[in-house]
Amino acid sequence: MTDSNDLPLMQNLPCARLPTDEPIVLGSGSPRRAQLMTAAGYPFTVQVASDEAECGMCSRETAPEMVARYAYRKAAEIATRMTADKDTGLIIAADTVASCVGQILGKPRDQEHAESTLRLLSGRRHDVYTGVCVWSVKHGKCVVDVVRTELMMKPISEPMLADYLDTMLWEGKAGAFGYQDGNDWLSIIGDGSESNVVGLPMERLAELLENFDSLAETVITGSTEPLGQSRRNC
Repeated sequence: MTDSNDLPLMQNLPCARLPTDEPIVLGSGSPRRAQLMTAAGYPFTVQVASDEAECGMCSRETAPEMVARYAYRKAAEIATRMTADKDTGLIIAADTVASCVGQILGKPRDQEHAESTLRLLSGRRHDVYTGVCVWSVKHGKCVVDVVRTELMMKPISEPMLADYLDTMLWEGKAGAFGYQDGNDWLSIIGDGSESNVVGLPMERLAELLENFDSLAETVITGSTEPLGQSRRNC
């Protein structure tokens, strides 16, 4: 395994000009997202949304729709909390899942679930989607976007699978794997974002921050629906 601090994906990450004078609040408890933000040079504090922000999957919801909704809900919950405390901040929230042969693959519940997920991915192409929400509490505006990266996983041998499961590195990771773990059985197809696979597409985040004024829409604090997404029957 490779220390994620030594990986090229943690180097030369873009750091954008902030659209407001608010301090950045990373709406995630993920150490990997915090690592990416730190590597890019963003100063930030962390606030974590409740588990309820990641529940209620809709039956006809696609992976991109789900991560957009979850990212929005995380940011919305933190914005509501900060508004009640008369606080302000530029919230950055995200949600990541993998998708393979029509199945949405989130974080594994346990080792058995992680094993079944990795067996599904073994030898197949799959997608990783990250929804990103940037929310200005001060201005009551936000923007939501989704980034897709296509991956190929080589066939995993039984010894490789057993060794990886024993490391417990799969815990808390969408698709039961970490690109930053240095496994040589994972490769990105095309020019997809490495940081997106880790959990926060830093290139797109920089674009959202740089163009926030033109992209963001006014939101009502407390709303749980992503901008432009209609309500669905679940």
